[in-house]
Amino acid sequence: MLKLAIAVLIMLIGSALCSGTETALLSVSILKARQLAQSRHPRALALLAIRQRINRPIATIVILNNLFNIVGSIVIGSVAADVFGDALLGVFSGILTFLVIVFAEILPKTLAEQHAQPIALMMAMPTQGVTWAMTPLVVLLERITAPFTRKGRQPITNETEIKLLASIGYQEGIIEQDEAEMIRRVFRLNDIEAAHIMTPRVELTYLPAEAAIANLKDDIIASQHSRILLVEEDIDRIQGIALKDDLLTALIQNQGEHPISTLQRPVRFIAETERADKLLQAFQTNQEHIAVVVDEYGGVSGVVTLEDVLEELTGEIVDETDLNVDLQALARQRRKRLLQAKGFGDLTLPNDTP
Repeated sequence: MLKLAIAVLIMLIGSALCSGTETALLSVSILKARQLAQSRHPRALALLAIRQRINRPIATIVILNNLFNIVGSIVIGSVAADVFGDALLGVFSGILTFLVIVFAEILPKTLAEQHAQPIALMMAMPTQGVTWAMTPLVVLLERITAPFTRKGRQPITNETEIKLLASIGYQEGIIEQDEAEMIRRVFRLNDIEAAHIMTPRVELTYLPAEAAIANLKDDIIASQHSRILLVEEDIDRIQGIALKDDLLTALIQNQGEHPISTLQRPVRFIAETERADKLLQAFQTNQEHIAVVVDEYGGVSGVVTLEDVLEELTGEIVDETDLNVDLQALARQRRKRLLQAKGFGDLTLPNDTP
């Protein structure tokens, strides 16, 4: 009877360890494993190595679990036949099956899922050792199953999952609402085109490039922009930009007789379809703050600034030089009225508030 109890106990403990270890290792995400591995602790490094190549360790654990169950059942069945005889053997088998389901499957897997990280760290190094010892058998099984399991490497995460994690993080109080909103805005940036965030041409202010600075003194002082467009004859022939500070400095230094073009700086032209994320990258790389948006025919559609792009990430930015009136909002309203007049009343423009 003692021999039977020991055999049952060994089988249950061995199977429970395998079931719990498998669940714990699979419950710790590879991202969490990478975070833990930054501590350079041997257990954390072992866990990361397992998560990066999880198939072989899991195959080893499954083989061990089946060995405990199959070999254990054979040994226990032989011993139980001598102890109980054929009459009670069926009853004992039913009880043993119940014990295996509860104490070797359900209970260890439930506990391992609830305490995945500490259990995974504790079992990582032993799992590596057993995996190494059983490598020949595991490799043989891998070769047999390879034609049925071969597939490309899947990404660790995706955009939808990250946005969902941000939403869950806010709901659970891990991150603030503005942080979750900024994460959402970052992913939306590559869906926004320059035409959606630009200030349209009907709202642009500009100065003739060849006019004397002194002759445009009032216009320069009244301008709400730090960078002023310079044109040759009309808005479709933009030559560049001039910094308002440079123009004011020229006036103070009695250089107003010079044409504005002497202070001209180059400006970049972009298509209406330029994505906001690419535009932000270009602004950073070229150390620019403004770009002229042109349509498919080369005509000027408007102007987009670094601030326009940043506002898509942070929300509206208002400084002491801003007008109380949102020029972009006014332009969108004007376009909407024009479309409605032409029979497109149900059309919603980009960035329009529903």
